[in-house]
Amino acid sequence: MDPNISYPQRRNLRFSEFDYSQPGAYFVTIVSQDRKQLFGKVINGEMILNDVGLMVNGVIEEIPKQYKGINVEAFVVMPNHVHILFNIADAVSDPRARLLNEPDHGQPQGVDPTKKHLSLPELVHRIKSLATHRYMIGVKEQGWAPFKQRIWQRSYYEHIIRNERDHQAIYDYILANPMNWEKDEENTCT
Repeated sequence: MDPNISYPQRRNLRFSEFDYSQPGAYFVTIVSQDRKQLFGKVINGEMILNDVGLMVNGVIEEIPKQYKGINVEAFVVMPNHVHILFNIADAVSDPRARLLNEPDHGQPQGVDPTKKHLSLPELVHRIKSLATHRYMIGVKEQGWAPFKQRIWQRSYYEHIIRNERDHQAIYDYILANPMNWEKDEENTCT
């Protein structure tokens, strides 16, 4: 980086005073880099996952097995993004989780797997890291299309669920997402 150039600062979307490791319900949206449709297609209101989408689906399904106290209440993998509704009771890393996984699935780098409490940003980081690692394996072993630099956008959208009405609205939104794909702002094909 040139020290004489003023680079724009990335905007932090998180609440600075909020403890994202505390128990609660959280809605997260993770978007593919450049909104590239990597995970499948919506046909007649139903999401049809391709091999990459099935892999991402599997990564998300594994989270409650790897981290006690984290429940994935609802999620949907869409063509270029993922919506997840987490309920974090007291996220504790399961020391057996590494033994339960196939060795070539990898451990996300940059996060301490022995840490007792997992924050929402660390959880999203683990999903992105594992999916990226498995995608690289798919490129090498299964001929998946290579990607430039990364498969995920750098940040993610999150929403702290504040009450039961909010929770139900998010839950319904996730389940209805494939049926509403034609109107979705993430749908770059319309």
